[in-house]
Amino acid sequence: MAQSAYIKFVEGSAVPSLTLEELKNQLLHYKEQLALTGRQLGWEYDDAGFPYSIESKPGAEGLWFYLKGKYPQYKYIVMGVGTETNNETERHFVQVVLPDDATVGDKSKGNEYCKYLGKLWKAELHLFNGRIMYFNPRK
Repeated sequence: MAQSAYIKFVEGSAVPSLTLEELKNQLLHYKEQLALTGRQLGWEYDDAGFPYSIESKPGAEGLWFYLKGKYPQYKYIVMGVGTETNNETERHFVQVVLPDDATVGDKSKGNEYCKYLGKLWKAELHLFNGRIMYFNPRK
């Protein structure tokens, strides 16, 4: 059964909503940061830290995209954006899905990316195991 994690934008988040293109750009920025770190260390850290290529299926443009693994220990991670309505309040979120055939490596990378993005956007992160991490400022 597929597992999902959610990055929910709440009051106090750095951004109120996000488009799919902005999500892709943020992942590419993350990969660039890894490349700069790798250059300082003298090895291809961006390939180890982000072992995926960003792909889209025909007909799914604007709805979701997936990260396709470059190595056998990584297969797929699916990412998309959406909105939910609670008590007449509209909240935007990013959904990260591990398909049925996802590997343990996919799950660990999915957690890593979710934590990075949640911290960056000061959002509420609902992990694959059901636990919640709050990166948003709460009083």
